[in-house]
Amino acid sequence: MTGSFARASLAAATLFALAAPAVAHSTLEVQQATLGASYKAVLRIPHGCGTEATHTIRVQIPEGFYNVKPMPKAGWTLQTVTGPYENTYVNHGKDVSEGVTEIVWSEGNLPNEFYDEFVFRGIFADTLEEGPFYFPAIQECANGEEAWTDVSGSGDMPAPSLTLAAGGMDEHGHHGTMAPPAETSIGDLTISGAFTRATLPNAPVAGGFLTLINTGAQDDILIAVETPMAREGQIHEMAMDGDVMKMRQLRDGLLIPAGETVVLEPGGYHMMFMGLTGPIAEGDAVPVTLTFERAGTITLDLIAAGSAADAPAEDHSAHMGH
Repeated sequence: MTGSFARASLAAATLFALAAPAVAHSTLEVQQATLGASYKAVLRIPHGCGTEATHTIRVQIPEGFYNVKPMPKAGWTLQTVTGPYENTYVNHGKDVSEGVTEIVWSEGNLPNEFYDEFVFRGIFADTLEEGPFYFPAIQECANGEEAWTDVSGSGDMPAPSLTLAAGGMDEHGHHGTMAPPAETSIGDLTISGAFTRATLPNAPVAGGFLTLINTGAQDDILIAVETPMAREGQIHEMAMDGDVMKMRQLRDGLLIPAGETVVLEPGGYHMMFMGLTGPIAEGDAVPVTLTFERAGTITLDLIAAGSAADAPAEDHSAHMGH
């Protein structure tokens, strides 16, 4: 445990005496996860230290949550602390004995009047016990800290937590079942069936696919896509050029006409992620931000299906823990 977490209890007591009481706790958006499955943690920071702005967020990664990758955040510097695990885990047939033990977003500015979220993902070992699991977190401000580090379940500064539950066995003998990609909405648009494909270790690009339904009375346009997993996101279509099928970038975006459905699928309209930062494994959740001309911006996960998949998996197991 780092020095910051060792000082947490004293800092919390000092702040309790000096600052106004907090009206909300730091929490996780999704408060249940499956043993042996991947999990996307969205840490909510609801207020500052008293009235002071938060400039640093530190999250401790306990034993049993491995293959951790944090999401970069605009305006903040991202660092990780790594070290050996107490146990060895198996990820896609490879032994994993060390990894991220702490995530630090620093040099930012989150005023007390505002709320924000900090995102990271990883895999819960299937050897963990069912029940509560805690991610101790600390907010650092100019003159103190808010230490959300209590794991007793009864303190005033509880660590962000979730409940771990056992998953069933799928047809391949894997623990932890990932549900089909959920339907979500923004403005007049409904988005469903979001998925990508697993890639080879040195693959430079990947594709993204989903279905868009415009239930409104006005056209909209998908104008930009991006992901921290790639250098650049583009919108493409496959179309015939004479007798040859060619791919071209839609630099002006993809029109989603009012009252119609547009499908992004292999062999048609699709997203392209250029300059991958690493391979995408089957079962991975790839965060992608979509920007629409009218509806605005939304971030969702593309669940990685097999390398030849033409649709999202119906019952996609989290293979990563085995």
